Amino acid sequence: MGDTSGVVLAFYMSNSDVFPHNHDEIDFELLGHEKRRQWVLQTNIYGNGSVKTGREEKFYLWFDPTQEFHQYSMLWNTHHIVFLVDNIPIREVIYNQVSSSVYPSKPMSLYTTIWDGSQWATHGGKYPVNYKYAPFVASLGELKAEGCLMSKTNSTSPSSCLKSSTLLTSDPVEGDEYIKLTSQQTAGLKWARSKHMFYSYCKDTSRYKVLPPECRA
Repeated sequence: MGDTSGVVLAFYMSNSDVFPHNHDEIDFELLGHEKRRQWVLQTNIYGNGSVKTGREEKFYLWFDPTQEFHQYSMLWNTHHIVFLVDNIPIREVIYNQVSSSVYPSKPMSLYTTIWDGSQWATHGGKYPVNYKYAPFVASLGELKAEGCLMSKTNSTSPSSCLKSSTLLTSDPVEGDEYIKLTSQQTAGLKWARSKHMFYSYCKDTSRYKVLPPECRA
């Protein structure tokens, strides 16, 4: 395995190619953090903003992600955004009046990347990527995606699904079962955040002299 500090593996949705100055983004990022903690999981959201307005949260994983495949899921609809690991919710962002202006709302594409994130993934570059251990390789298992396929002519409208005999005419993740977490999921969310989350932008007063409005709600 070698030393993977500074290496970032990202699985995310984004529309920065279409909206470079007010893009939306929903991220899962595995950060090669440091030797003591080989990998950290970061979640992040941009809504109508730039890279200066990210809303990061970081978690120490309860497993080694290099030993076997695990399931990383993102649910995004008009009710909430939920990040799940092995079907355990670790973060929920609820759509409401406070969050509406920064809530991802435009159609996005799906990406995965591996790159050198030394400057911000490891305490400001304290543990940069050591290319003696290159190449760095990521293996991904199965991918399952459900959602609404958008027409390019309606690329700015989140409610315009392509109509086809082979495609749903409404978003399949807007059903009743996707509106809110179950009691079991809520318990899992509390466990993950109390036991494994070690950073939240809502508690970063050195970065935000005035906390974002959703942190004060």
